Amino acid sequence: MKKMMFIIMTSFLAVALAACGGNDESKGTANADQAATAENDQQKQMEDMQKKLEAQQVDEKKTVAVVNDQEILGSEYNGALASSQGQMQQMGQDPTSKEAAEQLKSQTLDNLVGQTLILQEADKKGYQASKSDIDQRLDEVKGQFKTEKEFKAALDESGMDLKSLQTQIAEDLKFRQYVEKEVPAGDITDEEIQKTYDQYAEQAKGAGQEVPKLEEMKPQIKQSLQQQKQQEQLVQQVEKLKEHAKIDIKI
Repeated sequence: MKKMMFIIMTSFLAVALAACGGNDESKGTANADQAATAENDQQKQMEDMQKKLEAQQVDEKKTVAVVNDQEILGSEYNGALASSQGQMQQMGQDPTSKEAAEQLKSQTLDNLVGQTLILQEADKKGYQASKSDIDQRLDEVKGQFKTEKEFKAALDESGMDLKSLQTQIAEDLKFRQYVEKEVPAGDITDEEIQKTYDQYAEQAKGAGQEVPKLEEMKPQIKQSLQQQKQQEQLVQQVEKLKEHAKIDIKI
């Protein structure tokens, strides 16, 4: 109904503008009204989009999956889902379509299961975050806010408290320790760097962009290739852990 009202209102404005073509003051008022209407419509679209995104979430207390007797709750799922939805929007894609929703659900569950398996393996191998490391990371997070009040407000908005944030930081640090020690990126050869540079240079030239020299880009290319290799190996590691894990998806 509101969408139809917007169409009727804009049509009415178009007729009014035609009738008052010689009146500058009326034209300015009509333009302002039209701009306000367009802004309201954009706000409505954003609100509708947010409702559709939230509709994909589940009850926070609901068990969405069980990994080796460890439950993954809806609160974790919703947080990871929201992050993936945001990434998809940044890429100009609609996360609310039926196909995208199914993809996001599967992807989010898979990521959470993989993360849980890695953390379980990290526990078995004795990896843990020290209090000093947790405090340091917490200070870095707090440093992103101007005041303690802003920090606490952000915590409340995210549905977290200080204790849950510290737990999340500890798990993140433990996860990183495991990956660095157990899933090394390996060496990157000069041939791999050269090949990546050549591909970039070809794309840049095709777009009419200036191409930096290889030596300038070498550190960046090497780091990117290391991250890519590490991610590929991490995926392989998760698949190995899945072979001996008991995984029960509940949604």
